[in-house]
Amino acid sequence: MHTDANDAGSPPEAADDFAGVPDAFQRLWTPHRMVYIDDEDRSGERSGCPFCRAPGLDDATGLIVARGVHAYVLLNLYPYNSGHLLVCPYRHVASYDEATAEETAEIASLTQTAMRVLRATSRCDGFNIGMNQGAVAGAGIAGHLHQHIVPRWAQDANFFPIVARTKAVPRLLGEVRDELAAAWPTAE
Repeated sequence: MHTDANDAGSPPEAADDFAGVPDAFQRLWTPHRMVYIDDEDRSGERSGCPFCRAPGLDDATGLIVARGVHAYVLLNLYPYNSGHLLVCPYRHVASYDEATAEETAEIASLTQTAMRVLRATSRCDGFNIGMNQGAVAGAGIAGHLHQHIVPRWAQDANFFPIVARTKAVPRLLGEVRDELAAAWPTAE
């Protein structure tokens, strides 16, 4: 039975209801992600890159939590959870293997510090940490390397956005940025 995935609360679509060979997977459609996908220039060009633009702004406006020598930490404008951070090199480079040893070392160090700060401020139970390399791998901004640090709690409401078409982010970005920046150690 085909269901309209645009109806709030409708069940996932069964693969065997469509043409082709059924694969036993159900599909959960997430059209809310199109707001993020359509919002920025994804050409990889430096002029449209929000990660090149952010360091030129003041920290509060750019949602920057901490700045290093080769990389910086900022809040994700479209977070999966409250406190969802990104670690980016200042240099416009697309792939992890194109980053210098200094950039990768600082990305790693900033990631470790971010984990400590998030544990202290939000009492999270775990993390999802990763990089999507290239548009085909899910990178929304494929032209500029960035690592996601997503705090997770045992009580996460993971399917709330899909089922209820609502993103539950309990705190404002500016409030979270201020708290994390204040808790960030002054010397790495």
